[in-house]
Amino acid sequence: MSAEATNPATPGPTTPSTQRRRARPRLDLRRLGRAALLGPAARDRVPDAIGHVAEAHRGHHPDADLDPLRRAYVLAESSHRGQMRKSGEPYITHPLAVTLILAQLGAETTTLTASLLHDTVEDTDVTLDQVRAEFGDDVCYLVDGVTKLEKVDYGAAAEPETFRKMLVATGNDVRVMAIKLADRLHNMRTLGVMRPEKQARIAKVTRDVLIPLAERLGVQALKTELEDLVFAILHPEEYAEVRELISAKTRAGTDPLADISEEVRGVLREAGIAAEVLIRPRHFVSVHRAHRKRGELRPADFGRLLVLVNEDADCYGVLGELHTCFTPVVSEFKDFIAVPKFNLYQSLHTAVARGDGEVAEVLIRTHQMHRVAEAGVVALHNPYAVPSEEQPPDGERADPTRPGWLSRLLDWQQAAPDPDTFWSTLREDLAQDREIAVYRTDGGTLGLPAGASCVDAAYAQYGEDAHACIGARVNGRLATLSTVLRDGDTVQLLMGQDLASGPSRDWLDHARTPAARIAIRRWLTTHPASAPVPPAQSAPAPPALVTVPAATPRPQVSAALRPAAENVVVDREGATVRLAGCCTPVPPDEITGFAVRGGVVTVHRVTCPAVARMTQVGRPEVGVRWGDTTECRVTLIAESFGRAHLLADLTEAIALEGAAIISATVEPPSQQRVRHTYTLQLPDAAHLPGLMRAMRNVPGVYDVARAQHRAAAAP
Repeated sequence: MSAEATNPATPGPTTPSTQRRRARPRLDLRRLGRAALLGPAARDRVPDAIGHVAEAHRGHHPDADLDPLRRAYVLAESSHRGQMRKSGEPYITHPLAVTLILAQLGAETTTLTASLLHDTVEDTDVTLDQVRAEFGDDVCYLVDGVTKLEKVDYGAAAEPETFRKMLVATGNDVRVMAIKLADRLHNMRTLGVMRPEKQARIAKVTRDVLIPLAERLGVQALKTELEDLVFAILHPEEYAEVRELISAKTRAGTDPLADISEEVRGVLREAGIAAEVLIRPRHFVSVHRAHRKRGELRPADFGRLLVLVNEDADCYGVLGELHTCFTPVVSEFKDFIAVPKFNLYQSLHTAVARGDGEVAEVLIRTHQMHRVAEAGVVALHNPYAVPSEEQPPDGERADPTRPGWLSRLLDWQQAAPDPDTFWSTLREDLAQDREIAVYRTDGGTLGLPAGASCVDAAYAQYGEDAHACIGARVNGRLATLSTVLRDGDTVQLLMGQDLASGPSRDWLDHARTPAARIAIRRWLTTHPASAPVPPAQSAPAPPALVTVPAATPRPQVSAALRPAAENVVVDREGATVRLAGCCTPVPPDEITGFAVRGGVVTVHRVTCPAVARMTQVGRPEVGVRWGDTTECRVTLIAESFGRAHLLADLTEAIALEGAAIISATVEPPSQQRVRHTYTLQLPDAAHLPGLMRAMRNVPGVYDVARAQHRAAAAP
C-alpha cells in the first residue's frame, strides 16, 4: 500500500518502529481534530477532490451522510501532505483512487471512510487511537486490518505475517479484504514506474493470493481487471497477441452480437418480459482462454450477451424464450441460480445458435444478482455479520455464518508453525477454487475443497483428535481414509479408542486441506520413531495365510482346552458329536443335527445354509440340544484397517477375556483392510458378547462377526 510513498522529511528507519515513531515530531491531536471537523471547506460542503467519490457513492446510497467522508479526506490530505508517489503524483491520489473504486462497487460509507484513511497509520503520524476517537471503532478496525507490519520488526516475514493479520481481521469483517483488493488494483494500475523484477514479484503475489481471494469473495469486477494486469506483466507476448486479436476484431467493425442482441430484445418484447440486453466484451484473459480452447475465434466469441430482469422467475422465462426461438447448445447450460456458487454468484448460463450458425453465449440474471456478481461482498456490505434490528438488511441476501473456506483458512493458519509454511500453504489452499458440501451422519455439514478425502473430513470435524481415525463409511458403505469425497456425500468417521495413536505417513498423500496436512506433519515430526508405517510399505509382505497354532503361549489364558463338543446332548446312542465348522454353533444358539459317515452327528445352527441343503435332499434331522456344560468353541471374523501391532493387540484382547486361541489366520492386506479369522475356546458361552465387544474396541477394528462359511455339499 505504501510501497510507492516517499517522504523526504522523514529519515530512513534505523530502529524498531515503536522507537522510530516516538522520535518523530507528533502531530497535535487537537489540531488534527479541528482540521478534520472544520478543514478548509465549509462543514456542509464536500471538497472538490472527493466530488467524484461522493457522486459515485450517492448513486448507490442516495441518503448517505457524506460528512464522515469529508472529515476523512481532510485528515488524510493533511497527513499525507508532502508525500509523493514514485510516479511523481501527490500521495493523496492513491487513497482517493482506492476509495473511488470501492464507491463505484457500491461500498457503504464506513468502508469508504476507512479507505480514505487506510494508509495514514502506516505512513504518517496518525495513530489508531486518533482514528477511533474521530471515526469510531468500525473505521479503526478496518484501518488496522489493512495496515502493514513493519519490515524493521518482522524482516522477511513481514509480508506473510501482514497477510495473516489481514485474513484474521477479514474473518470478523470482510470489508478489510475489500479495501485491500481495491488498494492492490490501483497499485497494479500504476505498477509501470517500478523496476521489472519488482513488478514481477508483486504480480505473482497478486496472482497467487489476491486474485483467488477476489474470486472467493465474489468481487468479479476487481478480479477480472487484476487478471488482465497480471497477464500483461507475467506473459507479455501472449498479452500482445490477445491485444492484437481484439484490435483486429474492432477494426473489422462488424459485430454479430449486436444483431443477435436486437433479435433477443424483440423476442423478449413479444413475450412481455421486461429485460435489459447488454453486450459484455470479454476481458483479455477470457479471450486468451477462449483462443486456446477453440483455436480461431469467431466475431461472436469476443463477448457475451447479458440479460438483466427484475425477478428470479423472469430469468427462467427468458431462458425458455431463448431456447424456443433459437437452437440451444445443451452442453453450455448451467443453473447457478438454483445452485449458487460458493462465492454468492448467481446466474443462468446458456448458449444459443442462429440459423446461420452464429453462436452467442448468454448470461441471465436479475439486477440484484448482477450487482452481487460484480461486487460480491462489497455489494452486501458485510454479509457474514448478523444484521442489527435497527438496520435490517433491506432485502439483501445476508448470511450470518462465515463461509466455509474462510473458516478453514482461519483454523489452519493458527497451526502454521512459521511464516514460510503459512505463505506456501496459503497459496496451495487458494489454488483450490471449488468447494463441496459433505454431510455428517450427526446432521452437521462439512465444507471442503473439491478433491478432499476422508482424511480431510476427519481433521475438519475432529481437529487433531482425527489422529485416532481408523476409517470411514461413505454413503453407508465402508471406505478407506483415502477415498475422495464428492459433493453431497454423507460421511461417518470411525474413531479408534486410543486417542494417543497417530496418523500414517501415507495420509499426507490423501490430504488436500492445509488443516490436515499441517496437523499430520506436526505429529510425524514430534513422533519420528512411533509414526505408523502403512501396510503397503511394510516389509516383508505377509504370506497368503498366517496360522497361529494352539500351542502358542497367550497371556492370562485361564481355561484349559476341552473336547470341542463335550457340552452337546444327542438323541442317538453311541454317536460322536461334532460342531459344524460352517456355522460354529454355541450356546444358546438354536441347533439341529445330521448323521454323517462313521456314526458322527454334525451339529449346525438352524439358520445355517447347510441345513437347508441337507433338508432339500431328504437327509433326516437328528435331535440335539445343549447340555449342562457351557464351554464352547466359536470362530470369529474381525475386519480391520491395517496398522502396526494390530495382531498383537487383538490376541491380547482375546486372552484378557479368558478365551483360548485354537487357531488364527490373517489374510494379506487389501486396500488397507485386513481380515482376521480366529477359532476360540470359551469357558462360558455367556462370555461371547463381551469378547466380541472387546475385539471391536481394539483400535483399527471396525467389525467382528461370527463366521458363516460357504455351505458344502451334503456328505
